[in-house]
Amino acid sequence: MQSTYLSRRLFGCTRISFIAAALFFGTLGLAGAAGAQEQPSPQRRIPESPGMAEHAAMPTSLRELVQEAEQKNPQIAASFHAWQAARNVLKQVSALPETQLSVQQFSVGSPRPFAGYSNSDFAYIGFGASQDIPYPGKRQLRAHVAEHEADSMEGQTESVRRAVVGNLKMVYFRLAYIQQTLGVLQKSDMLLTQVQEATEARYRVGQGNQQDVLKAQLQYTKILQEIAHHHQEEGLLEAQIKQVLGRPQESSNIVAETLTLRALPYTAADLSQKAREQNPDVRSKQASIRQQETQVELAHKNFRPDFNVQYNYEHTGSQARDYYMATFGIRLPNRGRQKAELAEAQENQERARQELDAESQRVLSEVQQQYVRAKTSEERLKIYSDGLVPQSEATFQSALSAYQSNRQDFESLLSGFLDVLNLDLEYRSELVEHESALAELERLTGVDLP
Repeated sequence: MQSTYLSRRLFGCTRISFIAAALFFGTLGLAGAAGAQEQPSPQRRIPESPGMAEHAAMPTSLRELVQEAEQKNPQIAASFHAWQAARNVLKQVSALPETQLSVQQFSVGSPRPFAGYSNSDFAYIGFGASQDIPYPGKRQLRAHVAEHEADSMEGQTESVRRAVVGNLKMVYFRLAYIQQTLGVLQKSDMLLTQVQEATEARYRVGQGNQQDVLKAQLQYTKILQEIAHHHQEEGLLEAQIKQVLGRPQESSNIVAETLTLRALPYTAADLSQKAREQNPDVRSKQASIRQQETQVELAHKNFRPDFNVQYNYEHTGSQARDYYMATFGIRLPNRGRQKAELAEAQENQERARQELDAESQRVLSEVQQQYVRAKTSEERLKIYSDGLVPQSEATFQSALSAYQSNRQDFESLLSGFLDVLNLDLEYRSELVEHESALAELERLTGVDLP
């Protein structure tokens, strides 16, 4: 087997049952014909990993895993709590500054408390309250700034959710490929074992040569190596999925569903428009622009003075009257500092605009790339299913028939078998490329493809 084909990419879908059956019955015929003269050696079997025994169990759908990840993934939860925390900033910045209460005691003639209280008009105990009042409109603008920041955080939360779900889909597709092609490789191994026994039987009766036997043994060993590699990849991928889901690593194994081809009902223009409207990263940048625009307006408003009001009540001894005092103060802003604050806000506003433009261009470029990737992959899948795969099957059946009648050498038969196997794996790999592109388009545009 050409190992470079088998190890090129770990992706795929299902398709080898027909040709596997053809090879199985064909090689049985070969083994039976040769066994009439000499019984073949006992068939060697591959030890199955513990995970393979569970592949016959009920598979877990991708939709179920996505729902579990949305509920239990710690990244999504952390981002959600950050958004909720940002929402509580609005009430903080829109509230009046804290009211200050004070108690005063004034002694006369001695530092002792209440000294002179009974014989002096100046000794008193007083109670007061003080309140800062921002210039009208400032609190409302601060609330708008906090509100837009919370909107930006909401977009970031949605972006994190989509990123986690997108990563889960990619790993799930790879796991589906590994588990499905692992079964294909095991079937191929059993078939090659029978082919190897047939060539050994032919060699013993003088109808074959030692080179055919060695080639069959080499191919058998290569498949053993590839199966071991698949077992390793399966374990690694399951560990990644359990991490995303927040499951314990010692929990039961995950069995993926068989991948099927999904259609893309949208045009490139439709997807671009949905990305502009629904992409969370773009929405987050748009909220940042609104935040910075409000911040500029607030910086202009900060040139206006703030106010302070105070009221004090002073109680003296019984021989004197009480005192009442009201104070109104104005806090004048430092214009030099406020000019610098305004300049900072304007620069941040321009920065936010440029970031939005850059993010929009990035998202639209990715949408176009994934659209081209999906459409091209769809065309390749049609070539595989309508051309390459059936042609390779027909070629192999012809070589098998010729080999049975001793009109074809073993190398041609083995080459035909490898073509069928490699094209099957390439078809599966291309199917995952297609589904991965659709998953990326779902992440970028927010559409849910059936």
